[in-house]
Amino acid sequence: MENASAFEQNHLERRVAELEAKEALWRMAEEEALRLSAMVQSANDAIIGKTTEGIVLTWNPGAERIYGYSAAEMLGQDMTAILPLDRSDEERKILEQIRRGERVEHFDAIRMRKDGRLIHVSIAISPIRDKNGQVVGASHVARDITQSTELELARGRLAAIVESSDDAIISKDLNGIIQTWNKGAERLYGYSSPEMVGRSMELLLPHDRPDEERLILKRLAKGERVDHFETVRLRKDGKSIEVSLSISPISDKDGIVRGASHVARDITELHLRETQRLHAQKLESLGVLAGGVAHDFNNLLTGILGNASLVADSLHPANPNRRILAECIQSAERAAKLTRQLLAYAGKGRFVVEPISLSELVREINTLIQTSISRKVQVRLELADNLPAIEGDAGQLQQVVMNLMINGAEAIGDGVGLVVCSTASQRVDEAYMRTLGAEASYLAPGLYVVLEVHDSGCGMDQVTLSRIFEPFFTTKFTGRGLGLAAVSGIVHGHKGAIKVYSSPGKGSTFKVLFPAMPVMGDAHIVENADVQAAYEGNNKTVLIVDDEESVRSTARNTLQRRGYRTLEARDGREALELFRQFAHEIALVLLDLTMPYMNGEEVLRELKTIRPEVQVLLSSGFNQVEAVRRFTGKGLAGFLQKPYTAAMLAETVKKIITEQIRQF
Repeated sequence: MENASAFEQNHLERRVAELEAKEALWRMAEEEALRLSAMVQSANDAIIGKTTEGIVLTWNPGAERIYGYSAAEMLGQDMTAILPLDRSDEERKILEQIRRGERVEHFDAIRMRKDGRLIHVSIAISPIRDKNGQVVGASHVARDITQSTELELARGRLAAIVESSDDAIISKDLNGIIQTWNKGAERLYGYSSPEMVGRSMELLLPHDRPDEERLILKRLAKGERVDHFETVRLRKDGKSIEVSLSISPISDKDGIVRGASHVARDITELHLRETQRLHAQKLESLGVLAGGVAHDFNNLLTGILGNASLVADSLHPANPNRRILAECIQSAERAAKLTRQLLAYAGKGRFVVEPISLSELVREINTLIQTSISRKVQVRLELADNLPAIEGDAGQLQQVVMNLMINGAEAIGDGVGLVVCSTASQRVDEAYMRTLGAEASYLAPGLYVVLEVHDSGCGMDQVTLSRIFEPFFTTKFTGRGLGLAAVSGIVHGHKGAIKVYSSPGKGSTFKVLFPAMPVMGDAHIVENADVQAAYEGNNKTVLIVDDEESVRSTARNTLQRRGYRTLEARDGREALELFRQFAHEIALVLLDLTMPYMNGEEVLRELKTIRPEVQVLLSSGFNQVEAVRRFTGKGLAGFLQKPYTAAMLAETVKKIITEQIRQF
């Protein structure tokens, strides 16, 4: 009995202990449930329990704040109530994943609040399983990310605006070290973003402005802005450009300046147009003044010459005063010649208008020109036949031709050189007129007769070019008179325009355009010639390689007018890139000898490596003998000496391509 009683006592104690342990576990579970409930109730996120069919079972205060619905409104409702109409299938697809036991993590979606406002939410949904592992519902947690999403979108829009801007938009620190560099900066300065980020802005400074960036940074550090500051910067290719800078300090939340926003705009073209406009206004004002002075001066000279000649005629031949009067009359006649130049400059000279063949006019006065210049200067005429006539005064036009050719010879000085005078016809359109600057105001689209005078002389810089048509301006020690100013006036008086291409050491080209007379017969001949020329190239491709825009433009216009397709490269590297891309389409390469980065010899060698049979026409200011000596055995198809006319270029290209076709 005692043993039985002891056994029961032990069994009872074990049962009590088990019950106490279970009670403790229930208390812990209850406490844990209370803690979890408190966490769910206090969470800012929406924590929702729902069935596998999407029916809401629980809806915490976070869900009320995010979606605007109370728990009473949502319990027992379908979750599709908060879906926009265009996303009605989204919940169905989510529930299909849940029923397969899959989780949905960090799913960014758009949901609709009770007030109809759309919000961005990040959703995480997990399946809820019973003790047998069967999915019986889902735990749905959603976080409102509307503010951060809108901020991100705003940043994206701002970044897109910065990247698409034509202006250079750059951020830098207070040491001038670049932190960001947009596409506009790449276009403006020629450097890519990887080339510039982490480098100093001083890289863009010209040598004559070494302290400019340091002074700007000093102002920024004080919190000052730099607005519309016009200055000069250097591109990657070494070209100087004019820019307008607007630079603002960037401060942190405490107001301390940490860096700067730097915006640069290219105003080179704007300044050029403004300079051209002011120059045209200045010349126009001078023209009005010259015309008025010449008119009054001519009246005075008429009295002086008339009376002096009357007195001279009344004196005996032996009278010593006749010699004095003769000198007086000679001086007055020289003054009269000057007034005629003033009137020509003003565009008010007296014209005897008649149809004129410009080529014939040049031929007629060529002998006179040859006797007026140094024998060391060779004059070459390249005059087109069957040109349309122009309407003008032969005497005035002779003055234009003589002045330009004699000026060209004088630009060569005492050395050996060449003056080339050529004539041609050209169709002028709006696009070409835009290249003429202020001179375009004298023209209208149509057919023109062109006179070009090129010399191999010393050339002119931009300062000289801007003043050559001013009265009495000269670069000659003994120079005087109106010279090119009179030429300008005569050309404008004939409803024409004049354009000058020049740079130091590369000679000068004066291009004069006169409107062709609207004679049906002549126009018919020219138009037929143009039509015939348009088929000459048969759409074959010519790669033009030259670092001078004016040369590329001339070659392009000449070849395209004759039916060729053209590609253009500014230097040897660009030429090789284009050639690799279009190697089997290019029929001929027109190659300049002297270029930056890679010269003509290096480019020719690479071209022959890529395609040994390529046809290359070399163009250079060297004479042909020197070029042939340097390139013997290197596979040149031909040589074209600068300066060349449009006719010379077209004929040489045609000859090479024709020979190439014949060989194949």
